[in-house]
Amino acid sequence: MEAIVLYPPPNMGHLISMVELAQLILIHHHHPSNSPLSVHILITSPPINLGSASTYIASVSATTPSIIFHHLPDPSPPLHPASFPSMEALVLEHINLTTPQVQTTLLSISLFSSIRAFVIDSFCTPALEVGTSLHIPTYYFFSSSASCLALLLYFPTLHKNTTKSFKDLNTHLHAPGLPPIPSSHMPEPTLDRTKELYYSILNFATRVPKSAGIIVNTFNSLEPNALKALSDGICVQDGHTPPIFCVGPVIKSNDQSAGGQVECLKWLDSQPRGKVVFLSFGSLGTFSKEQLKEIAVGLEKSGQRFLWVVRSPPMKEQSRKLSSQYDEDPDLDSLLPESFLDRTREKGLVVKQWAPQVAVLSHDAVGSFITHCGWNSMLEAVCAGIPMVAWPLYAEQRFNKTLLVEQLKLALPMNESEGGLVSAAEVERRVREIMDSEDGNSVREQVLAKRQEAMAATSEHGSSRVALAKFVESAKR
Repeated sequence: MEAIVLYPPPNMGHLISMVELAQLILIHHHHPSNSPLSVHILITSPPINLGSASTYIASVSATTPSIIFHHLPDPSPPLHPASFPSMEALVLEHINLTTPQVQTTLLSISLFSSIRAFVIDSFCTPALEVGTSLHIPTYYFFSSSASCLALLLYFPTLHKNTTKSFKDLNTHLHAPGLPPIPSSHMPEPTLDRTKELYYSILNFATRVPKSAGIIVNTFNSLEPNALKALSDGICVQDGHTPPIFCVGPVIKSNDQSAGGQVECLKWLDSQPRGKVVFLSFGSLGTFSKEQLKEIAVGLEKSGQRFLWVVRSPPMKEQSRKLSSQYDEDPDLDSLLPESFLDRTREKGLVVKQWAPQVAVLSHDAVGSFITHCGWNSMLEAVCAGIPMVAWPLYAEQRFNKTLLVEQLKLALPMNESEGGLVSAAEVERRVREIMDSEDGNSVREQVLAKRQEAMAATSEHGSSRVALAKFVESAKR
């Protein structure tokens, strides 16, 4: 029995991408002449609520027995969230302390299977040396864009070129294959070089080139500039760039089985084609009460139909980073303007916590998507042919906004005031613009063109399927 082992970080977006990659590998490998293959996925659970994955894991296990999940034991003594400055810092330390359990699990799997490849996320970089020490070819799965990968690999050079934190530079940064990046739009963990997290990312950037290859969730024609810079080897200044395998878009299947979905999909069935604005901001995307009211006023004044996913606002400034409140339903009557739900009942629907994003974006009634610029969400929109308004919130999303708006032309920008608040007037303007303007139509045409290219890339002999085959072959060698 042959095996491939995958190691995602502990949040749903990355887990889903890894599972979808596993399913692609199994489909590609399925041939009578091939020896049996299983895919093993290592699961780690830090002491923080990042959304429960148990139902999803149980569903995958039931439908795809060749995907086997291994729950790694928690490190001892347990970590205390209150002693960490951010969610990312806690997760990184948890992953670091879990490294011995990763080695034990790999050795256990190798007793009954020949491990052909170990595929890790960049957040799981401490496991790179484990794979190398066991002589297992170790690859990265980069679930963000090729452009973000180019930026990460060039990060050590940007680091050397200044002694200041990016947040204090007030300039544009230049990296191979990328549009000029406002220094304040660099990925959140890299903004402040006085923080420990900055040096963790710097360490990742120097370790990634030492892998056997990098699998990227993109397709060749989506990001040609970044991919050329990567293939020319000019992003890594002090070493070589490993092989790049563009296998995307790898997105969640359109599964309409979960219970809470039914109401919003039924509502969409009653709406005219292409007339609904969908607003959703990811599993960690929360807004203040003040910002929620600005969004509500802007939506109502725009006159457009809308489907809006609302989560409870942060209880304090740091709660996105260290929170256990994500299962609490928002109190819509207290959060939204008085009688807002009644006044907009004919044109809008507000959904608490979550909506089945792939199913919603694929629905004929949806005409645009206001998004936090998570890469998975952006790919889902491209695959559905839905134009976007870019409203970044955290992580690398401000960089993604620059990419989406300036280079890929797949989104219009949502602009915030100096204090960080997006006004009702700005929401109203952008909603109207994306639904009915020359600029909105231009974005729509570009997205539809990329949708066709994504379909071609993932067809039987398309570039992404060829790249997947090359990865599997390189792992076997």
